[in-house]
Amino acid sequence: MLGENKQKKIMVFGTFDGLHEGHLNFFKQAKNLAKISFLIVSIARRNNVIKIKGKSPILNEKKRMNLVKKCKLVDKVVLSGIKNYLGHIIKERPNIIALGYDQTHYVKNLEKDLKKKGLLVKIIRLKPYKKNIFKNHLLRQKV
Repeated sequence: MLGENKQKKIMVFGTFDGLHEGHLNFFKQAKNLAKISFLIVSIARRNNVIKIKGKSPILNEKKRMNLVKKCKLVDKVVLSGIKNYLGHIIKERPNIIALGYDQTHYVKNLEKDLKKKGLLVKIIRLKPYKKNIFKNHLLRQKV
């Protein structure tokens, strides 16, 4: 675990177009990165979801935010940036960014780009939770 007795801000990112066990595990893993943690969840903007996944989320941004806000593991929910993905991260000033096992967009130069903006952040890749089961697109295929 990182940090001793000082609260660490941990930030995660995602679409969260419905919540499932994989998301809850993702939040738990992120919170467990520090002894005293404050979990910030960044909700992806519709246009970025379309750009990354090739389709629009079923739920709108407000509904996705409200859904995540109801989760007791989450301390704060924010919307990601529309054009600049760094701005909302810099505003929140996390100590740790926890990435999902399958998150590849916007991460290649993330640490370097944040450092250029004066923000030193530890970036950690989390482990999958039953990776071939708990993916929204796979869950929808079973219905």
